[in-house]
Amino acid sequence: MAQDGDGVGSVKQQLSRLFKASLNATCPNESDVEPVIEIGKFSDYQCNNAMGLWKRVKESSSEFRNPRSLGEAIMRNLPPSAMIESTSVAGPGFINISLANDWLSKYISQMLLFGIDTWAPILPVNRVVVDFSSPNIAKEMHVGHLRSTIIGDTLSRMLEFSNAEILPNQEKKKVEVLRRNHVGDWGTQFGMLIEYLFNEFPNWEDVGEQAIGDLQEFYKASKRKFDEDASFKEKAQRAVVRLQGGEEKYRQAWKQICEISRKEFDQIYQRLGVHLEEKGESFYNPYIPKVLEELAQKGLVEESDGARVIFIEGKSIPLIVVKRDGAYNYASTDLAALWYRLNEEGAQWMIYITDVGQREHFEMVFSAAVRSGWLPSLHGNAYPKASHVGFGLVLGSDGKRFRTRSSEVVRLAELLDEAKNSSKSELVKKLKENGKLEEWTEDELEQTAEKIGYGAVKYADLKTNRLTNYTFSFEKMLDARGDTAVYLLYAHARICSIIRKSGKEMEELKQAGVIVLDDANERALAIHLIRFAEAVEEACTNLLPSVLCDYLYRLTEMFSKFYEKCTVIGTPEETSRLLLCEATVVVMRKCFYLLGITPVYKI
Repeated sequence: MAQDGDGVGSVKQQLSRLFKASLNATCPNESDVEPVIEIGKFSDYQCNNAMGLWKRVKESSSEFRNPRSLGEAIMRNLPPSAMIESTSVAGPGFINISLANDWLSKYISQMLLFGIDTWAPILPVNRVVVDFSSPNIAKEMHVGHLRSTIIGDTLSRMLEFSNAEILPNQEKKKVEVLRRNHVGDWGTQFGMLIEYLFNEFPNWEDVGEQAIGDLQEFYKASKRKFDEDASFKEKAQRAVVRLQGGEEKYRQAWKQICEISRKEFDQIYQRLGVHLEEKGESFYNPYIPKVLEELAQKGLVEESDGARVIFIEGKSIPLIVVKRDGAYNYASTDLAALWYRLNEEGAQWMIYITDVGQREHFEMVFSAAVRSGWLPSLHGNAYPKASHVGFGLVLGSDGKRFRTRSSEVVRLAELLDEAKNSSKSELVKKLKENGKLEEWTEDELEQTAEKIGYGAVKYADLKTNRLTNYTFSFEKMLDARGDTAVYLLYAHARICSIIRKSGKEMEELKQAGVIVLDDANERALAIHLIRFAEAVEEACTNLLPSVLCDYLYRLTEMFSKFYEKCTVIGTPEETSRLLLCEATVVVMRKCFYLLGITPVYKI
């Protein structure tokens, strides 16, 4: 058992290990009790086990008169630790914990020497599949895809940063994340598109991608013909059968359409700094028959009104897995994908990121997986498990779904263009006001405007509780005041400027300097810094990126108070305070990275 917190995992996780040893010593017959460590109201942390544990032991033990006496025993049985300066019991057994300043100083110094990865939290999982973005082939990515893409990328980054739980003496390793883009590349719309291609361009193979041109216009034209021409509609329906039957001509046309879409998607992903591995609906299609056969053998699949369905307890309608015409659907594909991820990819946790409107669908799919024995339970912490991460709508200033003036869905590429252009206008305006525009090259303006513009869009989305709708406003997200990416990026640049102006070599200070936490504002900043891993852990566990955004904003506010009260340059405490400045920007940069935002160093 660690005697000094052992430096592995978040501070809360390290304290939990110390209190676990104490709980085992205090109540050896209650070994299943896990420590309840929270941020303290009147101290750095507090342990809240006494009341709940006393209810379990009061009948069998006369040693403890009340929860407070049990709390005092837990406090006495704590192993020696350099982490803890003092403990005290308050009220009905709450144990207040004050961390030692020397330990805080060394903990931050070690991070500066060996990197922010030493502060990665530990998660009880080795391999995770994150299913996100998932646009439909032949349709352009729009603002609706923005939330899934941004939320999925941030959750993936946080999970990838975290360490996997390991056995004693095993080598430390990161959580492995399989980023999956479950694109809609298989379905009835392809019969329409392929038949239109053949109809309009008999020599489509020679003409190549030029035959299709603008894929969005091509899709609209084929849809109009499908709706208006009964003969064409019939041919399109037959084309679906021929495509799914593997006929070469139809497969080649399908591949060409998919490839054009992929190129457009990849341009968006590159701009957003997002990478995924595509495994679309067509990939899982060959697995559907044997997956449904397995479910049928287990007695889950039944006939109902000509369709094959799975009845789910508590649901008024069943989960249809084969339609009346014998065709597969989203449910059959999603069940095949879930089976593949469990059995072929060895995932312990599967996370699906879509709008809240699909919550019931995934709940039914997961329930079917529980009935089949693939998953241990629908809710709870047992692995393997599947989670649906729902998100609300993006609204316009009118409170309705965000659209263009012509009532069309906002294209994501156009939105990103506008974000960059609006950001550049604001940046140029600010630099003119400060008389610094002449110090900037055009290339610097372009790159900084892109970082701020894209960062502003991402942060405005991520900082809100994902389950709620949010109103899209360039004016608000590009405001340099308040809880915005612009404010945070400017704050980062200002701290970098403080460090530069000191003229000190930071690497030398890291090696020889000592952090002193005599001032209350220094200590408050240090305490918030070391809670970084807890914010990441909570954001991962609850699948809420907004937790990390809140931590980052509070860190920036905390630094502002520190800088207002504690002069950095030209004081006896300069070295210590410069190290606190450096620790702040290191943590901020990692937060930016986890949120998919590129920091700026000059404003």
